[in-house]
Amino acid sequence: MKPSKTSKQWMREHVNDPFVQLAQKEGYRSRAAYKLLEIDAKDHLLKPGTVVVDLGATPGGWSQVAAGRVGRSGKVIALDLLPLDPLAGVGFIQGDFRDEAVLRLLENLLKGKRADLVISDMSPNISGVSSADQARALHLAELAMEFALEHLKPDGSFLVKVFQGAGFEDFHKLMRSRFARVATRKPKASRDRSSELYLLATGKL
Repeated sequence: MKPSKTSKQWMREHVNDPFVQLAQKEGYRSRAAYKLLEIDAKDHLLKPGTVVVDLGATPGGWSQVAAGRVGRSGKVIALDLLPLDPLAGVGFIQGDFRDEAVLRLLENLLKGKRADLVISDMSPNISGVSSADQARALHLAELAMEFALEHLKPDGSFLVKVFQGAGFEDFHKLMRSRFARVATRKPKASRDRSSELYLLATGKL
């Protein structure tokens, strides 16, 4: 099938993206690594010894950054429906994080501990129908928040990708009802034309 004009345009933009080029140069799995690096530089989420759960981790850019920051004394557990090529310092579980069997595997890896930080850079497969894509993206964010509320320490943090649009304000309000503080972040590696934002919640209520 012949590539569409839109896909060709996306490929040109992707290849010429400075963060894509930098990721290739510096050995990161994806340009998304720089989003987490910038947020962490501001908010100091990743410290030696931190226990991190990364939802929707593949291809591993965020897990890679997290593992590098938390060190041997910390722990990074990545979950995704898709396979993940092995990463040093990262435990991986393939499956749906809502499934009981997957949650049991996670609890075994956590060894009775709760997470200091839950991160989610998940996006739905884009259909091109903006209303449907927005609804699916918010649903993923809601699922990630439910997971975080269940598995975070009381003083833990939750970082999740969301998209501005229908339902965003309601979700933002819901997060504020579940956490003491909710801040908005738009890292430089998040493309200007994208409605993508990150919400950082701290102080589980």
